[in-house]
Amino acid sequence: MTLAETRDSKRERWGWYFYDWANSPFYSSVTTVFGALYMSSVAAADAKQNITLNGDRACLNAAGADDKLNHCDVSLFGLHFPAGSLWGYLLSVATVVQVLVLPIAGAVADRSRNKRTILGWFAVLGAAASALMFFMAGSDWQLGAALFVLANIGYGGSLVVYYSFLVDIATPDERDDVSATGWAFGYLGGGLALALQLAFYLSRESLGIDTGLAVRICFLTSGIWWAVFTVPTLRRLPRVHVPTATARGVSVLRAGFGELRQTLGEAKAYPLTLAFLGSYLLFADGINTVVTVSAQYGKDELRFSDEVLIITVLVIQFLAYAGGVLHGLLARRLGAKRTILVSLVLWVVVLGGAYFVQPKQPLQFFAVAIGIGLVLGGTNALARSLFSQMIPAGKDAQYYSLYVVGEKGTSWLGPLVFAGVGQATGSFRLAIVALVVFFVLGFVFVALVPVRRAIAAAGNRPPEVL
Repeated sequence: MTLAETRDSKRERWGWYFYDWANSPFYSSVTTVFGALYMSSVAAADAKQNITLNGDRACLNAAGADDKLNHCDVSLFGLHFPAGSLWGYLLSVATVVQVLVLPIAGAVADRSRNKRTILGWFAVLGAAASALMFFMAGSDWQLGAALFVLANIGYGGSLVVYYSFLVDIATPDERDDVSATGWAFGYLGGGLALALQLAFYLSRESLGIDTGLAVRICFLTSGIWWAVFTVPTLRRLPRVHVPTATARGVSVLRAGFGELRQTLGEAKAYPLTLAFLGSYLLFADGINTVVTVSAQYGKDELRFSDEVLIITVLVIQFLAYAGGVLHGLLARRLGAKRTILVSLVLWVVVLGGAYFVQPKQPLQFFAVAIGIGLVLGGTNALARSLFSQMIPAGKDAQYYSLYVVGEKGTSWLGPLVFAGVGQATGSFRLAIVALVVFFVLGFVFVALVPVRRAIAAAGNRPPEVL
């Protein structure tokens, strides 16, 4: 490789890393922290307005003093549900919409000569929708809900195209390190953005800003962050892409779902690729569930304050950077498969530790957060790079749409287990430890997949270390 080619390769990779940095605040700030914090309160304001207009106070009498408005109904398209349930339902709707849209993203990317442009349009949609959530005020939660769904379409669609670039910018021997570095860089960006936003949010009273406006400013800055840091990505990623087929307009939309069916049909010829994908979906569901329920576990079971939970989120974000880098280094020596297996064992240890954390003992909770942070980013990053080795040539976006669709389509299993065990036993301790099953089964199935044979079957050259 010449010096010029080396420089181009580094330039492209840094452009790729920057998109992880750019979009991470949407997940860490908009979805994990401020969306959950604010959306239900806006819906509760709508419920209060309905009570005032209709004179129906039955829901207030049926609920406790602290959260009585969350038990009052809001309505949309003739459906009525408690204001406190809005966020959970909204997450589900956003997931379903992504499952419908992502195959189209893969089809368009595979048929485009400039995947970079497709990535840019999805990023613009997500960033603009996130920023426009600033205008969700008073009791207008419907606007926020619609914008959040649009932002998720931009987020998911851009990730399908973004993942597919990994094949273009790294050789098989380099992908584990590149993928882990990108994931780590993303957590660093998300953590930095969240730290700045939380510093602003916690200082809101001294700045003369009320809670609602402070949260809406955080939505705005998340969208701006996403848009600004996407620019280096669009400038540095390779422009030229040889499309697998040509189609335009409605034919592309039709081709999206046709291609998903075709991919599923063709993938039967690669059973080992499907076996690895199924294994990934198992432990990915466990990872996503741990992340999304950790705050609830800390608040409802361990009775920690919001300040402790906020610090915990920051600990996880920043340590996920170190964990991603560490996983990349381990993968160089052990190979991606062995490193994933080690990581899944550590996940079981972390969940076991979470079971024994005592109420109002923040240091114990922080220790668990350190464990989560160290294994969080690297496990997913190595799975992403290892899957790229098992994709037939020219089908990158198509198979990554299947990858992301599968992840989104199964993401309800973990929360269902957590909620079901919690309801059946009356203990979130037993619910959190029940999630171990996803990591144990994931370990078993990953261990059984002959990765080198799966890569060769897809027509690719296996890296030296697996």
